[in-house]
Amino acid sequence: MHHHRHHLGAALALAALLAAPAAGAQAQAHPVTAQQRSTAQQVAAQGVPLADLSPAAPDTYVVRPGDTLWAISALYLQQPWRWPELWGMNLQHIVNPHLIYPGQMLYLERLDGRARLRTTPPGSAGALETVRVSPRTRSESLSASAVPTLQPHLIEPFLAEPLVVDELTLAQAPRIVAARDERVIMASGDRVYARGPQGSPLEPGAPRQWRIFRNATALKDPVTGAVLGWEAQYVGQATLVRGEAVELPPNARQGDQPEPVPATVQLLRTKEEARVGDRLLPAPERTFTNYAPHAPRDEVEAAVVSLYGSAAVRYAGQNSVVAINRGSDDGMEPGHVLRLLTRGRRVVDKTDEDRATLRLPSEANGLAMVFRTFERVSYALVLQAQEPVVIGDRLVNPD
Repeated sequence: MHHHRHHLGAALALAALLAAPAAGAQAQAHPVTAQQRSTAQQVAAQGVPLADLSPAAPDTYVVRPGDTLWAISALYLQQPWRWPELWGMNLQHIVNPHLIYPGQMLYLERLDGRARLRTTPPGSAGALETVRVSPRTRSESLSASAVPTLQPHLIEPFLAEPLVVDELTLAQAPRIVAARDERVIMASGDRVYARGPQGSPLEPGAPRQWRIFRNATALKDPVTGAVLGWEAQYVGQATLVRGEAVELPPNARQGDQPEPVPATVQLLRTKEEARVGDRLLPAPERTFTNYAPHAPRDEVEAAVVSLYGSAAVRYAGQNSVVAINRGSDDGMEPGHVLRLLTRGRRVVDKTDEDRATLRLPSEANGLAMVFRTFERVSYALVLQAQEPVVIGDRLVNPD
């Protein structure tokens, strides 16, 4: 398989080793000398050759509201996934890129045949401006206003909702058992009643914020057929108002037995109507997440598992979300940019007496960026696509 190896590959790989979470354990098995560490950091900070800049790369640029890191990367680079090199980042900074926010001035420095991007004018001391943070709320304010990697509205639901679960987790999740009246379908603002699994009722001490999901669909690897996880259909949000209880019925007589009373749940911001039988999963904590676009360090051979949306969706295009058959267990990270390849269609060789069936070769189709990973599955946003993206299409390292 063709795989692009740029000039910084070896040094950046070493930088990645130094930055890995298990660096201590790895260092014991493969000692890294101070000279190697220094070389890796120096090479990683050199920037990119001038020939790799976009012809329209500006000397200065004022970051505007609505900008994304990907759009700014594409403004400066012919290969936007080389953004960390342009900044001269060592790889441990990729998951926490330089803070870029609207109103900030970016300066392109050309020196000794290479280019680097700075937040201070060329010739000034230090490549980065110093942001003094006091009090703490100022830091939170800057994080909230920082330029996102991708357009937020395209990926926000995937950052807020746990989409891939195991079958047991969903089967044992609390379920909606009834509505206030006899309706089967409920909307935002309604109160519904829910029960936890046997032995784990929704008691007052349970989490207050929940997400509502419908039956999960198996995500099957198009290559091996293995089930990689279960994608639960997101319905909406809910708040626990009152926990489950066991109470005597009104006007109880002597000898009557207490009856179970389900928990009361308030529906909030439903994406579609909730139904009896829908499941509840605790809402995840919201955290500020940002990352820099970058190419995977190792070779990737992945495939599209599913197209996110209704069951009627047959293909994905630009700004669509796809699930792929590689996850964090395979080294996938938010920010990884992958090249999409069309799955070659089958044709009949009409020039052959036997009329043999042939499969045409895969062709480059565009780019996708991973933004959410689970153990064996990742979600990626289609950034560019000349042809429709379908299940089974391949994803590899970008050129």
